[in-house]
Amino acid sequence: MRIMAIDYGDAHTGVAISDPTGLLAGYTTTVNAYTPENIIAQLRPLIEQYHVEQLVLGCPKNMDGTEGPRAEKSRRFQAQLQEATGLPVALWDERRTTIDAHNILFSAGKNAKKRKKTVDAVAASLILEGYLTRLRQG
Repeated sequence: MRIMAIDYGDAHTGVAISDPTGLLAGYTTTVNAYTPENIIAQLRPLIEQYHVEQLVLGCPKNMDGTEGPRAEKSRRFQAQLQEATGLPVALWDERRTTIDAHNILFSAGKNAKKRKKTVDAVAASLILEGYLTRLRQG
């Protein structure tokens, strides 16, 4: 089963799609759009092309575990995704994924300009990896 992870952002949304077995993160990209409708419009062809069966949406929580405005925005987007795609959309705590993504890219020698172009896709990969690990652990 292919799973798509989404790191939802205001202007850039990271996307990572698992391999066909649902065990490893594979394809990644960044969707550049400002409205939920435009993001969904760009996700639909990827969902069809890769035969995605489940979505995982990053839900940013505060460091103390509470939810703020960004988490509420993710929950609204979750409902829109489910309605538009008919697929189940799991929420995943994405605390620190963007920070970790920046650190990974910095360690790989990417300068700030190059990191900005790929950080959302890397963050989506981290969301997907965390989710896939949880599935394997049962």
